[in-house]
Formats: sequence, structure tokens, C-alpha cells
Amino acid sequence: MVNRRHIRVKVMQSIYAMHQNGSDNLEKEEKFLFYSIDNIQDLYLIMLSSLIEICKKETIFLHKSSLKHLATAEERKPNEKFIKNSIFQILSENNSLSIALETRKIDNWTLNDDYILLLLNDIKASTLYEKYMSNSINTFEEDKQFIVDLFMDVIVPNEKLYEYLEDDKLTWVDDIPLVNTHIIKQLKAIKSGEDDNFRVPKLYKDNEDKDFVKDLFRKTVLNESEFAKEYVDKTPNWDSDRIAEIDTIILKMAICEFLKFPSIPVKVTLNEYLEVAKEYSTPKSSIFINGILDNLVKELQANKKMIKAGRGLM
Repeated sequence: MVNRRHIRVKVMQSIYAMHQNGSDNLEKEEKFLFYSIDNIQDLYLIMLSSLIEICKKETIFLHKSSLKHLATAEERKPNEKFIKNSIFQILSENNSLSIALETRKIDNWTLNDDYILLLLNDIKASTLYEKYMSNSINTFEEDKQFIVDLFMDVIVPNEKLYEYLEDDKLTWVDDIPLVNTHIIKQLKAIKSGEDDNFRVPKLYKDNEDKDFVKDLFRKTVLNESEFAKEYVDKTPNWDSDRIAEIDTIILKMAICEFLKFPSIPVKVTLNEYLEVAKEYSTPKSSIFINGILDNLVKELQANKKMIKAGRGLM
């Protein structure tokens, strides 16, 4: 689930937090870095389980309405298309998801069911819901598309839900788009009639990615002074105090990859950190960083200080 770019962002944020706090406790900061990444799994489960809980709430509502003393004909025999949606059923009966929710003790919607009610009200007020419920022909593909659209257009943009997640864990702010994109991709991939139709993803693609978190963080922090020397003379028109702190961290992380990660291609490092700069620093940062790194790469290559192993890595 967690890709290399997101790992770079998390490491960057941890180094920035160390600078702001004046901390030099490497082990403590590294522990929090891994803790914040590990919590992405909880965010994923919380967002995905919202679909299950929405279905449960509506099922309970319809049942209670049918038992009213003066229930209308529609309440006694309600349209159950929504609660019988195929994707709801697949998710609610999925072993992988059930085990993950139990293992990680995800009970957010039991404790905060008012947010589920808010989402359910928004869903039932949407034209998306109205159109879906008015169609009497049920197909698996229609069910799936409805859930994908519902998640994208109603659940994800909900400001109250976003505020709740932000208040729960501040580190989730940058994780929400990553998690939602992954969930949407998974929902779209569900197929009718297949066993093992849905699996909770691993947090890291492999052990190499998990090692990358530790190595990038430690090697950057432990060599910050050394890396700063590589670019300090390449910013003659910039007072070091005027360079945004995020920019200096991005430069040091990129230089770290140039010098300490022989298997990562130069172009990958350049592209990744330019994108990070565009998203997290000042409007002109990517141009500034690109100019410095471009010149630095040429110098490192000329001086044979940058060794990349494997074909096509330069």
C-alpha cells in the first residue's frame, strides 16, 4: 500500500519535526516515524469499514421502521436494494477484512456512529442514491459502480469525516489521499463470483521498502552536515537563511540517495523529490531544487563520487 514516494514524504516530515523540536534522539524519532506509517493501516481499515457500517445502520433503520405501530406500506415492505448491494455483502463477509479489523481493534464507528449517520444521510440525499434506487434491474457491475461512486463522491469529500480523521491523528492528513486511492482501486477490481475476492493489502510491498524507511531516515540525519556541503556553494544568490527548511531537507535526502543508495536510479530520485517539492514547499522550490540537483549530478558524475550499480541507473 505504501509506495516509495509516500515513504520519502514521511521521512521528510520526520526530519522536519526533528529540526523544529530541536531533537537529536534518533531512536525515538525513528520509532515515531514507523508508528506513523503503521497507522496508515488503521486509516485504511477505518475508511473501508465505513461502508460496512453504513449498510448496517440502514438495515437497522429499515427493520425498526417496519415494526412501527403505524408503519406505512413502504415502511412495512421497503426497497432493500441498497442494503443488498453485492459489494456491501462481499466486504461484510470477507475473512481478510474481518480478521484485520479484529486484530487491530478498529472500533471507531462503534464509538462514533454519529459520523456514519451523517454519511448515510448525505448518501440518501444524493442524486446518485436516487438514481440507483429507482432502477429495478440489479446487476453486479451496477452495484460495484454505485459503491465506487458513493465512496468517491459522497464519503471521501465529507468535511465532517475529514475533520474527525484529522483530529484523531494529525499524521493522517497526508495519508488520506493515498488510502482512498488504494481503496477505490480495490473496489474497482472486485469481480463477481470469485473466491478470495478481496484482501487487505500489506502495508509495505516487501521488506526492502520497510528497510528503505530506516535507511533513508538514518543516513540522511547522520550525514546532514556532509550533504549540506555538497550544495552550499551552488546557491551563490541565496542566503542559507532564506532557503526554506523543507527545501534543504529535500536536497539532503536527494543527495543521500545519490551517494548512499547505489540501486536507485538518478532519474527516479530527481523526479520523486521534484514532485515532493511541488506539493510540500514553496511555488518556486521545484525550480530551485531542480537547478541545484542537476548541476550536482553532473559534478558527482565527473568526480566519480556517485556510484550506481546496474544497467540504466544513471
